[in-house]
Amino acid sequence: MAMEITNNYSSYATSSTNTTKNVGSAKDSNVTTSTVELKTSTGGTKTEQIKTGYSNVNDYSKYLQGKYSYMNTGTTSMQGVPTTVSVSSAFLKKCMNDPEKAKYLEENLAALPDCASYAVSHAQGTLTSISYEIDANGNITGITSGTNDPDGKIARENAERKAKEKKAAEEKAAERRKEKKAEEEKAAERRAEKKAAEEAKTETGEYTISATGTDIKSVTEKVIAAMSGTSAPTGASFDIKA
Repeated sequence: MAMEITNNYSSYATSSTNTTKNVGSAKDSNVTTSTVELKTSTGGTKTEQIKTGYSNVNDYSKYLQGKYSYMNTGTTSMQGVPTTVSVSSAFLKKCMNDPEKAKYLEENLAALPDCASYAVSHAQGTLTSISYEIDANGNITGITSGTNDPDGKIARENAERKAKEKKAAEEKAAERRKEKKAEEEKAAERRAEKKAAEEAKTETGEYTISATGTDIKSVTEKVIAAMSGTSAPTGASFDIKA
């Protein structure tokens, strides 16, 4: 069982932000901290500080992973289910200097644990994996996989049923082979008996001769002539018509 749900970034609603510029090393001199209201998965909002103005995607990713350890770190576990969260580097590049896109990204990353919890509690059967992917345009694709047979009972029953069906089919095929062999043996016996009978007739001088005619006299003469190796006589016959 697998389900995929896609959410388009274009439907995201923007909101106002308050920003302050960081004072620190030259490396962080352009990083700006913004205080924003992030929407939550329960329909409310929460105040959060987000950072933008990074000079490269690697630094921006490290900042995000410090807050959302499950982002781009391979398979983690949420609610006991293997979960992966992948964000396109192309979209990270767009977000690192765009407060509105960054707000959208962090809003969704922050909501992920609650969403995973909802998925586990509302899914039919048992979830075996959860995956979220954010592409270069900010579109989110969620994929879940699961099973309606977590303890393997259905699988075992199906395996047992198939094994019984296979055994029955094999037994039936064996029975057919046995019957066919028996028929072949009987046919061979009949052929052998017929051959033995013919050989016995030859050895004892026995023979069988037949003739066909339009009256019994001519038929008899033909049979006797054939026995003696002569030609059947010609002449009068019974006045019997067929």
